[in-house]
Amino acid sequence: MTHTRTVAVSPSGRPAAALSRSRNAGLVLAVVSALAFSSSGPLVKPLLEEGWSLSAALIVRMGLAGAILSPALVRAVRRESSFFRRHGLSLLAFGLIPVAGCQLLFFSAMQRMPVAVALLIQYLAPVFLVLYVWLRTRKAPSRLVLAGAVIAVVGLILVVDVSGARFDPLGTVFALGAALCVCVYFVMSERTGDDLPALALAAGGLLCGAAIMAVLALTGLLPFAAPAVTVVFRGVEVPGWMPLLWVGAVGTTVGYALGIIAVPRVGARLGSFVGLSEVLFALLFAWLLLGEAPGLVQFLGGALILLGVVLVRLDAGAPDLATVPVEPLPAEVAPDNR
Repeated sequence: MTHTRTVAVSPSGRPAAALSRSRNAGLVLAVVSALAFSSSGPLVKPLLEEGWSLSAALIVRMGLAGAILSPALVRAVRRESSFFRRHGLSLLAFGLIPVAGCQLLFFSAMQRMPVAVALLIQYLAPVFLVLYVWLRTRKAPSRLVLAGAVIAVVGLILVVDVSGARFDPLGTVFALGAALCVCVYFVMSERTGDDLPALALAAGGLLCGAAIMAVLALTGLLPFAAPAVTVVFRGVEVPGWMPLLWVGAVGTTVGYALGIIAVPRVGARLGSFVGLSEVLFALLFAWLLLGEAPGLVQFLGGALILLGVVLVRLDAGAPDLATVPVEPLPAEVAPDNR
């Protein structure tokens, strides 16, 4: 008698068990990415207060991270001689929009409105992605996704504490622009693969972002200052280069590297909701490094964010950006077969 074994296969053609393992690994990578990103704010804040300009901090942060990840870009170029011809616009777009654009727009918003309000608007990016998929596919999100989005936004409001805050029209536009830049990050990250390796995109984008910031600083469009300073964390004085080294070598490098690898595994929609955990980790780092203890309401908000992420995770059948048809980038041409 012949025995046959049935193997569950996903719509993508991969065995369901393998797809589930890949998705779970992607969730872990996405959480670690958010943890890495979240350390940057509390570590850079004292530097800015001591006289460093934002442009100087961002140039060092992006440049160092791009240099650390550059071997991946070198490997991609060696493997394909026409790499820059095919993907140069993608690298430039990633550096201009998710890397430099997001930072500039967010901090421009911060200068015109309370930080909490700017954070709230920027972190509406997951909701924008859900709406984008809804509009492109003409298929309404499931109740789980809608409930998760609403609960996560309510939790975000509680965490950032916008009570009594005043909205500034231009600041709101800047913050919305930053949210759209975050959306572009997840869209571009989800579409990486063998043709455009994730780490090569991250390295090229970070180096382009650092170059863009350097040009803005050299032309005087942005102020540049990088004095030798010491900063204080919970009463301990350290040289200013130490937290910046961590932000570039760990916070930014690990954040972009793991995040851009995780998104294709979990999808842009779920990845963007998991990214909300960055707010919670930032509260933890602010508490540990700066002594800014979160309140009970913020803990409640954190619990709601996690609940919202869980609800979105439970809906495995909703369409994601990978299933949404898009116009190819100009750089995405047929491989050079010569």
